[in-house]
Amino acid sequence: MQKTNPLHHRRLVLQSVTGSLLIPSLASLSRASDHSVSPTTGKEANAGQPRRFVAVGNLLGFQQKHFFPEAAGKNYKTTTLLTPLEAQREKFTVYRGLDHGLRGGHFAVHTFLSGVLHHESKNRHSGNITLDQYLADSIGGETRFPSLTVGSEGGIHGGCQLSWTRSGVRVPPITGPAELFEKLFVGNTKVQRERKVRENQLQASILDSVTLEATELSKRINSEDRNKLDEYLSSIRDVEKTLQTRKTWTNQPKPTAPFEKPANTNTVDDLPILYELIALALQTDSTRVATLEIGGSFLPQNLGINKSYHSMSHHGNDEEVIANLLTLETYQLDQFSKFLSRLSDMTSEHGSLLDSTAVLFGSGMGNGSAHTNTDLPIILAGGGYESGDFKKVEPNGINKTPLCNLFVDIAQRSGVKTESFGTSTGSYS
Repeated sequence: MQKTNPLHHRRLVLQSVTGSLLIPSLASLSRASDHSVSPTTGKEANAGQPRRFVAVGNLLGFQQKHFFPEAAGKNYKTTTLLTPLEAQREKFTVYRGLDHGLRGGHFAVHTFLSGVLHHESKNRHSGNITLDQYLADSIGGETRFPSLTVGSEGGIHGGCQLSWTRSGVRVPPITGPAELFEKLFVGNTKVQRERKVRENQLQASILDSVTLEATELSKRINSEDRNKLDEYLSSIRDVEKTLQTRKTWTNQPKPTAPFEKPANTNTVDDLPILYELIALALQTDSTRVATLEIGGSFLPQNLGINKSYHSMSHHGNDEEVIANLLTLETYQLDQFSKFLSRLSDMTSEHGSLLDSTAVLFGSGMGNGSAHTNTDLPIILAGGGYESGDFKKVEPNGINKTPLCNLFVDIAQRSGVKTESFGTSTGSYS
């Protein structure tokens, strides 16, 4: 009778810890070889104000004609969609010509922060890890939440897909202000804390055992299967980091809530409070990395427009439909402007919170009507960048600048020692 590998006995238990971590199917168990994996490391840019990152993604893009200015430079004439940001003009830069060179329409929007299609990520060392998770590995470890992902589980193609781990797992979003408030400010009871301690101990024991057995297994398999096992061990390291964070913060009190718990209403009306809670999460150092996706649950009806957002995005140059879209998009830009203002008003001995926070705003969709993923709308604010500019780059050909080059620059300014990210060809600067 064939002996069952003990790794398989722990599959279900380990899956309950991670939500999706499964041992790979290995074909070979005969050839010995050495195997080692170096963990990702990173340091903050300075010993004073910690570096932070926020990304805001829109699922259906913006009207390019009304988003991008005409002439590049600091003296650009503002546009309809940039008008709400005019008071913040010196705090952000608009970029045109940046994208990931991909096709796929709605099925490629999830690449906004990675540059890599999910189904093409399996043979890549870093998979389709998104910029927020990449930075969280380096600058998120000292906070209760290495990162916060906020979005909707409804809408086109099923739920928020803005954030992905290096092991190819979608990060499920916090879906409303009530849940986000509880995460940030509502502490556990003594009984709940004791239960979490026991759970952490059990899960850590399981991971230790699986890691030891997987390491031994790596000495008896061929190179092809070792690559699969490497992906699996990478997933285990992600879980180990999560468990370590849980242990550190289990008995630490949460910040005092500045107001009563808000109720969930709808994404349109909830957007201001979601921005406020993200700002408070940064201010209290509960996290240093956050994402917000404005997705399929953003309903035009809540702005008095009785039409489908998705169907309107296929406007076919109908002026009335475009006018309705501009109402939706202007509202989103207006709330983003207020978020930047809020971060500017939050100050410390090191300066404003915006000074230390790189805030990326845009979409993985370029022209929603044509289903293109090129010429993406990109705004980068704060983070110590030179601002007040409109920059155009070559969108095609040998001199094309990938969006991931800007991501490399953001990572480097966050203190991460890297020369590449995703599909980059270098650093933007």
